[in-house]
Formats: sequence, structure tokens, C-alpha cells
Amino acid sequence: MANCKETIRELDAFLDDELPADVRDHIHQHLGECVDCHQAFDFQAELKLAIRRKCNTDELPDGLLGRIEMCFDADFDGDGVIGAADGR
Repeated sequence: MANCKETIRELDAFLDDELPADVRDHIHQHLGECVDCHQAFDFQAELKLAIRRKCNTDELPDGLLGRIEMCFDADFDGDGVIGAADGR
């Protein structure tokens, strides 16, 4: 069974649906029983929503996506290049 410490630690992953089903079920059950954790969940969910709404139309600064791709060694924008084409 999930406890408060585990629940709070896993809220981001829970909200992003990144947890195994058994862990997710335990946290879901705990949130239904614990008012304090449920309030933390509500706050975190609302914060993520507000950030998504606010930043949804913002453009990335030049070169940022390329630098992020290089950190993760992944082609996030699907252009076939990891990092900026000009090497920045």
C-alpha cells in the first residue's frame, strides 16, 4: 500500500501516467483515502495544466531544442538530426 511519502514522491510520474499499473493502483487508492495527499495531487495537476496553457504557444529560443536533443541523444523534432544543424 502506498504511504504519504511514496505518494508525494510519485505524483509527477502518476500524473504523467509513467508508473507501472500496480504502483499506480496503490497511489490511486491512497489518494482516495488521504485528504492531504489528494490536495497535493489537485495542486500538482492544476499547476501542470496552468503551465501547459501558458507555455503552449511559446516558441523555443533558438538552439534550445538542439541542445536538449544532444543531452538526450534523441531526435525529438523528427528532422533526422540530433542537435542543431549548424552544430550549436
